[in-house]
Amino acid sequence: MKVIGQFRELGHPNHFVWLRGFRDMTSRAKALNDFYGGPVWKAHREVANATLIDSDNVLLLRPALPTSGFSLETRPPLGSDEVPTSLVVTTIYYFADPVTPAFINFFEHTLRPVAETLSATIPASFVTENSENTFPALPVRAGENVFVWFSTFPDLAAYENYLAALSRSERWRDEVSTALTRHLERAPEVLKLSPTARSQLRG
Repeated sequence: MKVIGQFRELGHPNHFVWLRGFRDMTSRAKALNDFYGGPVWKAHREVANATLIDSDNVLLLRPALPTSGFSLETRPPLGSDEVPTSLVVTTIYYFADPVTPAFINFFEHTLRPVAETLSATIPASFVTENSENTFPALPVRAGENVFVWFSTFPDLAAYENYLAALSRSERWRDEVSTALTRHLERAPEVLKLSPTARSQLRG
C-alpha cells in the first residue's frame, strides 16, 4: 500500500481527503486485510473511528493511461511539521457510461495542453476501476463513471490566477467547455486540497 497524499479540503473544515495506491486489486485485498487485521489498527481503531462521521465517500480508480498515474519522490519523514503552501486541485467529471478512449484522447490532446499553457501542472489522471471491491469491509461508490484529474499550483493565489486565465481563454471556451458540456452527465466536482506536512503529493 502506498500513501500517496493526505489533505484538508479548503472550504470544508470537517473534510479529510486522502489517496492510497495499490499495484493491483489482488494486492489491494491483501494489503487492506493485513492492515485492518493487524496490531496497529486494532490498537487505535476505536479512537480513530470515533473521529469519523462518514468514511464511505470512496472512489476506486485506475490510471486513465498506462503512464498517467502518479510518479512521486520520497514522502517527508516522521516528525515533519511544515505545512506546504501548495494547492492540489482534484477535478471529477461524471459520465452516464464508462469513460471512452475518445474522451481520454480529448483530455490528453486538447484539455491538458490548454490547462498547462495557463500554468497548471497535471501529474495524473484516472478513470473508474470497475472491478469488484476486493475488500468489502470498506465500501466504495458503485455504479458511477468518472474521470478524475489532478492539477497542482504553488499556492491559492496561483490557482486563482489560473482560473482568471481560463475565463479569458478563447480556446478553453470554444474547444474545451463546449466539449465538456456535450460529454458530461452533470457539473464537475472540484476539490481544493491543502497538503498536510507529510503528504507525498504536494505540488
